[in-house]
Amino acid sequence: MKKGLIFIMFMLVFFNMVSAQFTMSSVTLTVYDDGYVKVGYKLIPSEYAAQLELPLLGKHYENFFVEDENGNPLNFQVENGSILIYPGNAQIIRVFYYTPDLTSKEGLVWTLNISLNYSFTVVLPNNSVVVDLSDIPLSIAQNRITMPPGNQGISYVLSYTQTPSKGDHEERYLLFGLLGILAVTGVFLGYRLKKGEKKRLKLSRPEFMERLDGLDLNDEERRALLYIFDKGGKASQAEVREALGIPKTTAWRMFKRLEKKGLVKILKGRKENWVELNL
Repeated sequence: MKKGLIFIMFMLVFFNMVSAQFTMSSVTLTVYDDGYVKVGYKLIPSEYAAQLELPLLGKHYENFFVEDENGNPLNFQVENGSILIYPGNAQIIRVFYYTPDLTSKEGLVWTLNISLNYSFTVVLPNNSVVVDLSDIPLSIAQNRITMPPGNQGISYVLSYTQTPSKGDHEERYLLFGLLGILAVTGVFLGYRLKKGEKKRLKLSRPEFMERLDGLDLNDEERRALLYIFDKGGKASQAEVREALGIPKTTAWRMFKRLEKKGLVKILKGRKENWVELNL
């Protein structure tokens, strides 16, 4: 009887330890002008957790990225409104994704609605003006607002400043100045585009393949570079990954290797990254 009670107590303690999968370090919601929100979590996994389950905000998700404290990608899968993360030896886990479901707009007023069991920080667009808060914030610093846990709402409008009129002559000079800047910018961009086009198109495909033969590349790297060449010298990472049929983490490591070799440039976008040839 005594041994049975000890065993039951041990199992209860063990279950509690395992069920505490992680500690939430921070939650940051970055809001964009078009209403999209970048959701960012920072988690500290428990010592015994082989798998973490994190409920997701919203119903539609884009461009997940899960990494450890060193920036290395971690394996994960999304199902039934949650993300399952396999932490491995990670001490800290960062999760990022985008969703359009947390904001709504009525007239000129945008509203962010969120329900969380943790305090969270909202980073509003730089040109936003807060018009209503559902609760007293924990802190406010410029466009960063930290809210307490619970059902919270932040309403804001986007302001666009206009240059005040200072007389016909000044307006005319300003107009001419702007036209001059646009003309110079147009010429410069046209030159850069032509230069970039010539740089990309000066090699034929056989010549490009011959150049690849002189490089220390594996089959996946060679196929990826050829695909980007055929797309005009630039393609999204998702396109390349799907064309090659390789997992996201494998593709991420490959792009990093190619960038380190100086063969490509990785261009960071808001929703996805692009890869540009640097040959």
